[in-house]
Amino acid sequence: MDTATKNIMDTATIELERIFNLQKSNQIIYGNEPIKKRYDRLTLLQKAIENNRQALRDALYADFKKPSLEVDASEILPLISEIKHAKRNLTSWTRNRSVKTPLSLLGSSSKIINEPKGVSLIIAPWNFPVFLTLVPLVSAIAAGCPAMLKPSEITPHTSALLQKIINETFDEKEVALVQGGVKTSSDLLELPFNHIHFTGAPAIGKIVMKAASKHLTSVTLELGGKSPVIVDETANLKIAAKRIVWSKFMNSGQICVAPDYLIVHESVKNQLLTLIKENIKQFFTENPSESDSYTRIVNRRHFDRLNNYLKDAIENGGKFELGGKVDANTNFIEPSIVSNLDSKALLLKEEIFGPILPIIEFSDIQKVPGIIEKAEKPLALYIYSKSKKNINYLMSNTRAGGTAINHSIIHLFNSNLPFGGINNSGIGKSMGYYGYLEFVNQRGVLKQFISLSASDLLLPPYDKTKTWLVKLTEKWLS
Repeated sequence: MDTATKNIMDTATIELERIFNLQKSNQIIYGNEPIKKRYDRLTLLQKAIENNRQALRDALYADFKKPSLEVDASEILPLISEIKHAKRNLTSWTRNRSVKTPLSLLGSSSKIINEPKGVSLIIAPWNFPVFLTLVPLVSAIAAGCPAMLKPSEITPHTSALLQKIINETFDEKEVALVQGGVKTSSDLLELPFNHIHFTGAPAIGKIVMKAASKHLTSVTLELGGKSPVIVDETANLKIAAKRIVWSKFMNSGQICVAPDYLIVHESVKNQLLTLIKENIKQFFTENPSESDSYTRIVNRRHFDRLNNYLKDAIENGGKFELGGKVDANTNFIEPSIVSNLDSKALLLKEEIFGPILPIIEFSDIQKVPGIIEKAEKPLALYIYSKSKKNINYLMSNTRAGGTAINHSIIHLFNSNLPFGGINNSGIGKSMGYYGYLEFVNQRGVLKQFISLSASDLLLPPYDKTKTWLVKLTEKWLS
């Protein structure tokens, strides 16, 4: 996997500039085409994904042994659902919207036009390389924006297949996919795009935002962070355990919205731990390294990072409730549960992005927000509880990009909800209408339809009569 990554060639700067200029010269024509054209392009994308379903499964398995069923459930089906949702709602999203005009502007009307921002750049990560590359593209197509896609070099088989799919489906003046590593990304960020959609780590998000500031380019940053899962003493522990294990260890925990750490009431900790262990064995057998349902860490660099977290946990008093076994030859890390950690442990300070779940106990629900506030605002926060009082308290006293109650992750797959972070965990939203809005400028338009305007009465020279009119208007508006 690491060798394949090294073999990815950067796209020449002159080629990036050629494609950008081609899309730039076409952006007005492209954005002014009938909405039916956007619908047709979404249909073409949908058919391309459906026709390449097995090839996508094979590519993702080649990159990091992602199980076929998991590819279907977490990459292909949610993507097709997002495409269908956009097609169903395209007419209403793009319709001009009339708004009220105050009496002080009598003789005019007002409306909002959603116009395409223009040429857009989509930089995607490796953990869900199909879904997270193409969902922003769905929004860009719906908005009428030409787009350049830069998938991750860390999943080379999937990136190569996506390039083939895009090349066969779209004219490059509409949509183009370019490959490469850091240099290609850096070269792209030098170009004056009209919008940038980036998904990845907060540290790289800051680099993207700094580059975008040179051109005052708007950005959507889908980042990450330490997303907590809270289980109180009233929760249905069987359901909580099953859903926490599924959401934490799917894709070997390499998910931006995976539960990063567990905060559990001390009275139910042992019972929940027992159920979590049972579910891990049920999902991945006694030996996860031989399970066909368990993904590998994407490359050696990320394996080493996670292995260092495990070593650091031992040095900081950590107790392995389960797991801890690793195999560097296959980038395998066993599903691991760690308790009794010192606050200095890396597992409690850094975003984990892997199959390791640290546990923190609590006795008083009012202390939980303080635990969460030690880190940046999370991308997601999960609450397992039957107590409305506890749920309401946690919702009122925490801040997060999104929340699921008595479940984990699945809020991401509701296209009617905005998905995104807050501050360190992201800027802007994705999915459905909210993703579409990121790629459009909501252009306010006021039209004067009679010759006389109230503003004409206030033109210079500013005499006593006009001063009286201003005061009268202020009193009337109050």
